[in-house]
Amino acid sequence: MASALMETFLVPLLLKLGVMASIASILARSNSFKAMLMQEDRDMRQRLTLSLWFSLIFGASVATRVMLPEYKAADLGLEGCMIAGILGGYVTGLLSGVLISLPAMIFGHQYLTMPLLAGVGVFGGLLRDIAPDKEAIWRFSPLPDLNIYRFFKESQNYRNTAFHLLLPAGILLAEGLRQLLGQFFTEKHLFFMSRPHPLMKAAVYGVFLFAVAVPLKIWHNTRNEKKLEEQGRLLVEARLAALTSQINPHFLFNTLNSVSSLIRSDPNQARIMVLKLSKVLRRLLRKYENFSTLREELSFIEDYLSIEVTRFGEKLRFEKDVSEETLDTLVPSMLLQPLVENSIKHGLSSKVEGGTIRICTSRVGGKLHVLVEDDGVGIPESKLPTLLDHGGIGVSNVNERLKVLFGNDYRMWIDSQRGRGTRIQIEMPELHAGLAAVS
Repeated sequence: MASALMETFLVPLLLKLGVMASIASILARSNSFKAMLMQEDRDMRQRLTLSLWFSLIFGASVATRVMLPEYKAADLGLEGCMIAGILGGYVTGLLSGVLISLPAMIFGHQYLTMPLLAGVGVFGGLLRDIAPDKEAIWRFSPLPDLNIYRFFKESQNYRNTAFHLLLPAGILLAEGLRQLLGQFFTEKHLFFMSRPHPLMKAAVYGVFLFAVAVPLKIWHNTRNEKKLEEQGRLLVEARLAALTSQINPHFLFNTLNSVSSLIRSDPNQARIMVLKLSKVLRRLLRKYENFSTLREELSFIEDYLSIEVTRFGEKLRFEKDVSEETLDTLVPSMLLQPLVENSIKHGLSSKVEGGTIRICTSRVGGKLHVLVEDDGVGIPESKLPTLLDHGGIGVSNVNERLKVLFGNDYRMWIDSQRGRGTRIQIEMPELHAGLAAVS
């Protein structure tokens, strides 16, 4: 008989834990709720919004218990108020307690529910205030052995370790207050679950503690995932900034060398070259962006090549075969310049009669195709397999930037024959303004 009674009592308690875990998991999928979890210092509007989230969810659980009294495990009102106070502070806890208690007040006439839930919500805010730092709340564990281990292991930080013991004690105190009120009043005035058997009483307290801890743990994991995503985004931006900073000094160094060589031999031409360089610099010194239109990149290349033509004379020729429909497509900034510079430096500069650089673009199957080719001296076949990874600042830099921006959703390959020239081809997603993944 006692065993059957214990089973009928314990099963609802275990169901309560399952329902709480399900609610926490569902809320963790909401982007707006995740955004609130990421903020520790909230203004009044954000606190009220967080309170409404908790009130709707846990108020519905109280209403379910009032309408269907046989489903006592559905009532998560006290747990919800404690969580609201711990995560949102006094205002969130107080308002959540008032709103969550309304179904029990209006439909169940349990008039002690409101002062109890509102008081527990405020008490949760007090526990939040005594935390040494807000991250300590997320590191909370319902396991007493772990908290005791922390107390001795982290003895140099008494505030932190003491809080890990105090928080579960405070949570259990809230359930103790409900049980105490239940001894003086009937279930007509206040909802509570208890039995005289010591094991059942312990089960009530244990389930309440875990019902508060489980959502905190689930949301802590959600916060960690969000932080990792943000750190990944910042890492991508840092890598792109580092790669771009490699390109600009390299280009400027070569250009300034050309200017310096002309100052004595042809001062007038040097002045013209400086004016053209200023136009190029104006483009480089614009607000930093990871993407620009293909039209802008081609305009930049024409300015750049006009400087190089001054240096090489008629030996350097430029052709382009650009599809009109690709001009407004977004491409990584400074995509073409390193490749063109590579063609001049390694393909054409050592060729006595000079040569031609040709740029072609087209759209094929929703992808943008870019071709940069020259009729220079070519690349030894032995170097081609490792050129994308170890090809100097030009080719390997562009390949690395494409990898950072597009992952595996791009292709870059090089064809070259000694004495006949080099072709560098890129296939990348077709992007337009507002659709760039990183900007």
